This record gives sequence, C-alpha cells and structure tokens, in this order.
Amino acid sequence: MFKRLEAMPGQPARPVVHIDFTGVTVPCRAGDSVAVALLASGHEVCRTTVVGGVPRGPYCMMGVCYDCLVTIDGQANRQACMTPVRDGMRVERQQRAREISS
Repeated sequence: MFKRLEAMPGQPARPVVHIDFTGVTVPCRAGDSVAVALLASGHEVCRTTVVGGVPRGPYCMMGVCYDCLVTIDGQANRQACMTPVRDGMRVERQQRAREISS
C-alpha cells in the first residue's frame, strides 16, 4: 500500500539513518517521519487499542487522528507522523491508554 518515491534526477540521495523499532533495526532516510519510516519498512501497526486490543497504524499522516501513537526513547504518546527520525532513536509500540495532561 505504501510506496516510497525515488529521488528526483539531480537531487542528492538523503542519508540513511537507523532507528530501533521493538528490537528490530530499521533503516530510514534522514528527514522521514517515524510513521513514514515504519510504513516503508513494512511495519503497519503502531499501537493497540485499550478496549479490544485492535491494532492501529498511521492513518491521517498529519497529526489529527492519533492512531500512530508510539513510545519514543521511553516517552509515551508521541505521534509517529509528526516526529522526525533521528539516528539511534528507540521506538516501541504503544501498549496503554493515551494520557491527557492537565
């Protein structure tokens, strides 16, 4: 379903960086969002719902739906579609309810 476009002729290729997704090293391009990196590598599920454990993945890709919540470097409730990758980043599936801060 998700296909990465090749670089335009004359454009330099973006450097490859690596993130860790649930113990698996995922190569991705600098400048990708975490959601794009996961989808491009075949990882479609970012979290499971609290009620029923239904798998959810990136949907809107613009920070509106919150279906792509993940834990990044130990911090829960991060939107994968709005977070750029960084070399060495640790990403885990979100396994609990989203917390609302006051």
